[in-house]
Amino acid sequence: MTRKELQRETAEFWRLVRRQHGVVTRGQLLELGFGSEAIEHRIAQGRLHRIWRGVYAVGRPEISREARWTAAVLSCGREALLSHRSAAVLWGLTRKAAGIDVVVPAGFYRRRPGIRVHRRVGLDAKQRRYRAGIPVTDPVSTLVDFASVGLDRELERAINEADRLGLADPEALRAAIDSFPRRRGLGRLRRLLGGEPLTDTGLEHRFLAIARSAGLSTPETQVWLNGYRVDFYWPQLGLIVEADGWVYHRTPGEQGTDRRRDQAHTTAGLTTLRFAEEQIRHEPHEVRRTLAGVAGRLRPRGRP
Repeated sequence: MTRKELQRETAEFWRLVRRQHGVVTRGQLLELGFGSEAIEHRIAQGRLHRIWRGVYAVGRPEISREARWTAAVLSCGREALLSHRSAAVLWGLTRKAAGIDVVVPAGFYRRRPGIRVHRRVGLDAKQRRYRAGIPVTDPVSTLVDFASVGLDRELERAINEADRLGLADPEALRAAIDSFPRRRGLGRLRRLLGGEPLTDTGLEHRFLAIARSAGLSTPETQVWLNGYRVDFYWPQLGLIVEADGWVYHRTPGEQGTDRRRDQAHTTAGLTTLRFAEEQIRHEPHEVRRTLAGVAGRLRPRGRP
């Protein structure tokens, strides 16, 4: 090998190492022209450090989280992708990481210590993305997978973060999962997304039924107070309730208006409660408990 060829291979090696957060596979080293003896020599000299079989850290054994994710994916084959909770952390949808999740095609049977390997029929290139150079499932697939392992409150935050970051807005997410084959997490994600949004009338009827069961009288509806129209108002309690249709798709401008609205009512001495459509649909007992508790606290005031 000429000096020029050696310099070129060395440059290619370091480009690869930088791109992969300081890790490299045995196969990649062989493709670059490193023989088995050269690889073993570098291992013996402490220049390569084994992470998993056939995957090495270059230079030192201490590696970053991104390097460990990269090494995990590389150790599971060319079609492997970071997935589930690990992918959600990489996309910025959640912060809590626990172990490493990798998804592979259904026929893959290799095991790796410290890696949760998920086998999937139909894993293809359409689900592959790269973030920080790491092969990872696309945001929609990540949310579906996360729905099979995360808590409801974690998944709700992940949906909102995906919307805020421009990765998947809720309506596009709802449309996308309708075309998914049957898979763990789909049903839960559909439930939290709430299916088709209720009409204003449908949402109002559901909420009023809950309010009656909580012992509240019939409120005034769609009245103007402090310069804003409110959904439900009990003047004898000084209580306002806003029913937010489609909680996952409120723009920053709408959220700012909501804050100013609530602050105006608080300044006037009124109490405001907000319930999301998802709560009214799926948590009527919690809505009823909250209404009854707040109404019980406000009644002793003897408001006119």
